[in-house]
Amino acid sequence: MQFFSESQQQKIIQEIKLAEARTSGEIKVHIEPHCQGGDPYKRAQEVFKFLLLDKTALHNGVLFYLAFEDKRFAVIGDKGINEKVGQTFWDSTKELMVQNFKKGDFELGFCSAIEEAGFQLKKYFPYQSNDTNEISDEISFG
Repeated sequence: MQFFSESQQQKIIQEIKLAEARTSGEIKVHIEPHCQGGDPYKRAQEVFKFLLLDKTALHNGVLFYLAFEDKRFAVIGDKGINEKVGQTFWDSTKELMVQNFKKGDFELGFCSAIEEAGFQLKKYFPYQSNDTNEISDEISFG
């Protein structure tokens, strides 16, 4: 499956690395052609658990999920984030994706939203000198 070119994937991965340099939060992108079950939020929750994002030390993982053939996506976070941020955090992040997705620019949609998430997470989960990268920055595919 090749939704993004190799260079596009590398730009998204680089944006994850930059965002995670600001925060102890963990950011992951998962892409698949179809949304199993049809509900992107429920599917994202399944993928979140499968990728062990619910096992981070501070429960501050974020998943950007896209089912490209079905044109569905979701952005979800673990309980540590949800206890600190309001719905505005998720809505503004999703809106950055929607604006760019409508133009067909999925790379910029992901990069903009990841950058915003990194800045927002920094407020609640600043980078710590002893921080370890708990989740691979590579894009996962389903």
